[in-house]
Amino acid sequence: MAESSGKPSVLFVCVHNAGRSQMAAAWLAHLAGDRVEVRSAGSNPADAVNPAAVEAMAEVGIDISAETPKVLTVDAVKESDVCITMGCGDTCPVFPGKRYLDWKLEDPAGQGVAAVRPIRDEIKTLVERLIAEIAPEAAA
Repeated sequence: MAESSGKPSVLFVCVHNAGRSQMAAAWLAHLAGDRVEVRSAGSNPADAVNPAAVEAMAEVGIDISAETPKVLTVDAVKESDVCITMGCGDTCPVFPGKRYLDWKLEDPAGQGVAAVRPIRDEIKTLVERLIAEIAPEAAA
């Protein structure tokens, strides 16, 4: 666990930080609330978030229109407990004690919202599984 807050922290990485990683970060923040710290970044960030990703997330009531692609930094990896790449050939700097996952996801770049919806839904399922592992609801 990240020492600072006691909450698990997750970093989502894809090349442009414009589609998959933005949707994943938004799902995690939406579904886990303040139980998890969420970051996303890209090795070659785009100028803006993919409009089809923004539209697809808006359809499920999540607004990512104000997000901006961020560059992947060594510090972001160091500060995260779990680093998730998105099948894009990106590599994170590797540090001991971190958990690394690679989610094989279709790239939504250049695709319309109809093609992005199934990717959005697949990401939601993966995020729900991740939450169950790293930040299950506290027992009542």
